[in-house]
Amino acid sequence: METQAIKSIAASKLYVVATPAAAGQDVTAVVEKALRGGADVVQLRDKHSSAADILKAAKKLKRICQAHDALFIVNDRVDIALASGADGVHLGQEDLPLDEARKIVERYGRDNSFLIGRSTHSLEQALAAQNEGADYLGCGPVFATPTKPDYLAQGLELVRQYRERIRIPFVAIGGIDDSNISQVAAAGARCVAVVRAVMAHADPEAAARSLRSKIL
Repeated sequence: METQAIKSIAASKLYVVATPAAAGQDVTAVVEKALRGGADVVQLRDKHSSAADILKAAKKLKRICQAHDALFIVNDRVDIALASGADGVHLGQEDLPLDEARKIVERYGRDNSFLIGRSTHSLEQALAAQNEGADYLGCGPVFATPTKPDYLAQGLELVRQYRERIRIPFVAIGGIDDSNISQVAAAGARCVAVVRAVMAHADPEAAARSLRSKIL
């Protein structure tokens, strides 16, 4: 069944990954500006704070995203995503298997309204995640990025492969900024994720607006 959340992720263009390190200040203030600039999705990625602090931040971001009719996603932590009322969780290759994550979501009563995304770095991984029931995929890293230093850049060809073979929504990510986002869109990405290009920008609102305008 295609839920409203799935329809929303399929229609999204700019996916901003909010990290406290990249923001260099109050992450909620930067996210507010990014949303005013047109961000459709915000993911909270915090791998260093305590669970209590991440939950506190997640609840704040959920309220801000809801006010802007944007989706809010939590990275890695299914428990925090559910407790904060997030629209979904984004899981890496080393995180919970998709079927186990889905069981937790079902026990929480959110099975028909909760997105589960999966980071994938090859067409093989993407096809596997699609078959396992992921709602959307991360595709990358397209270009080299300090956010994923252990992964080699996959290039625009990976985006083209996903556009040809993947049936569910996917988000291109990795080293994307104002200088190359048009190339990524031309390769077939309908939604692009950024971290530093917005979170570390001197004017996050203007940065988000410029990036979103370049996505087909």
